[in-house]
Amino acid sequence: MGGTEHLTVERKGATLVLTLNRPEAKNALSLPLLVGLYDGWLEADADDSIRSIVLTGAGGDFCAGMDLKALAGKGMDGQQYRERMKEDPDLHWKAMLRHHRPRKPVIAAVEGYCVAGGTEILQGTDIRVAGETATFGLSEVKRALFPIGGSTVRLQRQIPRTHALEMLLTGRHYSAQEALSIGLIGNVVPEGKALDKALEIADMVNACGPLAVEAVKASVYETAEMTETEGLKSELERGWPIFATEDAKEGPKAFAEKRPPVYKRA
Repeated sequence: MGGTEHLTVERKGATLVLTLNRPEAKNALSLPLLVGLYDGWLEADADDSIRSIVLTGAGGDFCAGMDLKALAGKGMDGQQYRERMKEDPDLHWKAMLRHHRPRKPVIAAVEGYCVAGGTEILQGTDIRVAGETATFGLSEVKRALFPIGGSTVRLQRQIPRTHALEMLLTGRHYSAQEALSIGLIGNVVPEGKALDKALEIADMVNACGPLAVEAVKASVYETAEMTETEGLKSELERGWPIFATEDAKEGPKAFAEKRPPVYKRA
């Protein structure tokens, strides 16, 4: 398992759990946290035994955005992380899922604050669960800043444009129920139960054929901006090879034999 001083990495069965671990700063983004996140995405993609990823935060919050002081990375402790950033100047955008999309499904488990950079990372996840007291929002304009983590592009594609513009242009905060009502998240659960629900969803994903899951996710994103004709053509190109896999034979066979399938990514 990887991880850094500000991010913990844990395996729960076939799920890799990445936990933002700066509770004293509401898990605001630091150099160690960003480096750890990017390494976590890479670890999940490189390990075929990992079938899903859960992203959450420690101490009752998800992420309160950027910690500008911590990102300065001053002092000897930050040297190794600054070197990583020099080697890959795009690393922070990859960590925040702006310039990187893991091939495994990413499930967000949100409690407490999920604002600014937290809401921007959220838009790069695939399935989103929140505790009922969670708070969302993009407050950059209130500080005369720009939400450059992808929100002016992604948000209007994920929720109705009028809601996207209201969130972007007012900088106000949204409750979990309001975020659910506009489609920013998919599940609201009692406070403190978001991780449990996310792991429950992850287990359902993990029980499915991994090649099929990854191909379906890829197809959804690949076809999002295509015309219907282009999208249907792309779907066939992505989907037909799945039917030729051994796993595609195992699934129906296991169903007929009334037993759990044993998928081998083959």
